[in-house]
Parts: sequence; structure tokens; C-alpha cells
Amino acid sequence: MKTFGQLISELRKERGLTQKALAAQLKKRDGTAIGLAYINDIEHDRRGPPAPEFVTQLAEVLGVPLEVLQFYAGRLPADARQEQRDPSHQQIVAAYRAFRKELQKKRGD
Repeated sequence: MKTFGQLISELRKERGLTQKALAAQLKKRDGTAIGLAYINDIEHDRRGPPAPEFVTQLAEVLGVPLEVLQFYAGRLPADARQEQRDPSHQQIVAAYRAFRKELQKKRGD
């Protein structure tokens, strides 16, 4: 399975963007553009997945569903994290089983 950085690199190239062009479209909290070195570090897995707000920006710029990047970042969606209660063990097991079933269906197993 690809790493978060490998996926970002793949998506960027598929869209015909250079690292510099991608960086120019992404903003820090203060509104300034992200540096080229930061994108390079992400793509080469020298940095872990960025903050959730930045992952959202990446999804928008790269035109991919946010859930895809959240999966590769190893994160739960924001609405799941904001729940007041933890899911039951049964809900967690059911969710993972449904996920595995969907993956198997896509592969044709």
C-alpha cells in the first residue's frame, strides 16, 4: 500500500502539477503559500501527514475525495472525532468488516 506522501506525489503528477505549482495553491494559516520544500518533504515521507485543515486543502486542490486522503493519513473523519462518545467495539468491528468486504468486492475476490 502507498504511503500518504506517495499518494500525494502520484495525484500531483496525474494532474500535471509541479511541486512548486502545488505549493503555490496551498496556504498556511496566515494566508501565505506553503514552501516547495514542505511539499517535497511530504512526498518523500520525511514528514508525517499534515494537519487536518491542510489535508482538506490538498484534497480540494488535487480533486480527490477528502476521505481518500484521510485514509492514507491514518485519520478518522472530523465528524467521527467530534463524537461525544467512543464507538462500541461492535461498531468498530462492523465498520472494519464492511471496509474489508468493499475492498474484496473491488478486487473481484
